[in-house]
Amino acid sequence: MIRKWLATTAMLLPGLACAQAGANWWPVTVEDLSAGQARQMQYTPQEHASRPWKICALFPHMKDTIWLAVDYGIVEEAKRQGVGVTVYQAGGYENLPKQLSQFDDCMASDFDALIVGAISEAGLARKFREAQRAGKPVIAVLNPVDKAPTAAKVFADNTIMGEQTGRYLANSLGDAKARIVALPGPAGSGWAEQFATGFKRVVDASPNLELLDEKYGDTGVAVQLRLVQNALQASPDLNVLWGNATMVEAAIGAIREAGRADVKLLSAYENQAMLDALNKGEISGFATQYPVLQGRMAVDLAVQVLEGKTVPAYLSPIPRMVSRESLPDIRMDEVLAPAGFRAEYSVTAPAAR
Repeated sequence: MIRKWLATTAMLLPGLACAQAGANWWPVTVEDLSAGQARQMQYTPQEHASRPWKICALFPHMKDTIWLAVDYGIVEEAKRQGVGVTVYQAGGYENLPKQLSQFDDCMASDFDALIVGAISEAGLARKFREAQRAGKPVIAVLNPVDKAPTAAKVFADNTIMGEQTGRYLANSLGDAKARIVALPGPAGSGWAEQFATGFKRVVDASPNLELLDEKYGDTGVAVQLRLVQNALQASPDLNVLWGNATMVEAAIGAIREAGRADVKLLSAYENQAMLDALNKGEISGFATQYPVLQGRMAVDLAVQVLEGKTVPAYLSPIPRMVSRESLPDIRMDEVLAPAGFRAEYSVTAPAAR
């Protein structure tokens, strides 16, 4: 897909392009959840790494622009701080064995730290413990890690994001009734279940929201399209499809082909397709967890840990609901990579000073 968020949002945000060029990304207001309760703080990264550390980053895939956004944040901060990064992607949430193998490759190489977007916390917990014993810090990014040992972690509260989208749907209906099929994402990923938990919490408390069915599957377009088509056939009275961004992307064409203009689409999180669809009026909205910002922070946290500094154990960007009304107030340069950016898998650290 041609990535055109910058041109699109520039029409809505006239000062955006100028604000992005050469601007520092800090300070940013985030939540410190290290002690279990949210405490807002201003996050400012360090100026520069003291030496050209080497960092290995593991992604579940690079199929959509949410991970491209994390990639952009990681490589830009690595360049700014003067450290090296190598990025590996496993090709999908069904490929846990490949991510485990990539983790082993990182451990066997001369990397100093790892940044991990985990396919499955349960599947990677033993590897995290191995890294801890070897003295190689692990920073969890985007995908939730609850109990496995990490030096630090940065991801949004997906339950809150699910609640945000549920409340937005309930408030937008007026007296109408929503009959919903939920397609959160891959079972066992952790994040899909968390999004669903938050969304269903609002459904249970809202008399005008009814959940007809819930279907899980990998975030590949073919898998999600099949789930959407099955939902339209199995629940002909549904009028809302809620869930992962790839599903919503696939559903736009599917409901058009089925002649179901009555079906509203709502995404639990962001990608480029969601922003494009929002501007076209094809979806109602989506929640954002600021993936670019998470990538930037993950690198800075890794460097600070390597340099013996104390960092918060768990930081979270503050999620926002993105709609046509709220879009002008949101820093989209910390949500999606700029137009023209293509995945970068390697940043070479400069020679030691």
